[in-house]
Amino acid sequence: MNAIEFFHHSAGHWRSLRTTHHLAFRRTEAGESEIVVEPLAADDPQVVAICQLHQVDPATAIGGAYVRWDGSMAWDRSEDDTHTGSTVFALVPEDASQRSGQLLRERGYAEIVPVVGQFQMDEADGLILITDYDTMSSIERFWFASPNLRLRTSTVKRFGGFSTATFCTEVRTEAALSPDENAPAEYFSLLGW
Repeated sequence: MNAIEFFHHSAGHWRSLRTTHHLAFRRTEAGESEIVVEPLAADDPQVVAICQLHQVDPATAIGGAYVRWDGSMAWDRSEDDTHTGSTVFALVPEDASQRSGQLLRERGYAEIVPVVGQFQMDEADGLILITDYDTMSSIERFWFASPNLRLRTSTVKRFGGFSTATFCTEVRTEAALSPDENAPAEYFSLLGW
């Protein structure tokens, strides 16, 4: 599998259950999100625009995705504590395998700024995203446990050490979803399915 195929496999509506470990405070926080992933073709105007924003030739992009999310975390206390947003990704591979290269983002994971990171597929066909910001860096890994069950880990490192580590379990919530033999039955029962 290459990176653009991974994005196509990720298309659809997802329900994400998240646990974030705030390492400096030795505290854990739970959260949940609704996520929608829409793959974009290489010539989609949004992919072209994000390439132009980062001064990258749009002809080198192989496609991307539009992702939007609406979530909440346990510690949210006010209307200002929102976890809602959207971003556009564009993939610019470094070779014909399309398994590694640049990931152009309209909005980063750890900072809300346009950013260029790196993507790579590992030997288990997990997608790894590595992003360095001005004041921090993040590493995310996504993989499929089954066609409708995706897992995600992320770590954010600020100057001085790691600050958060997160684990997400994401279940595709499209109407066609049915538990398959690879997905744990207990997980679907926890969701009331």
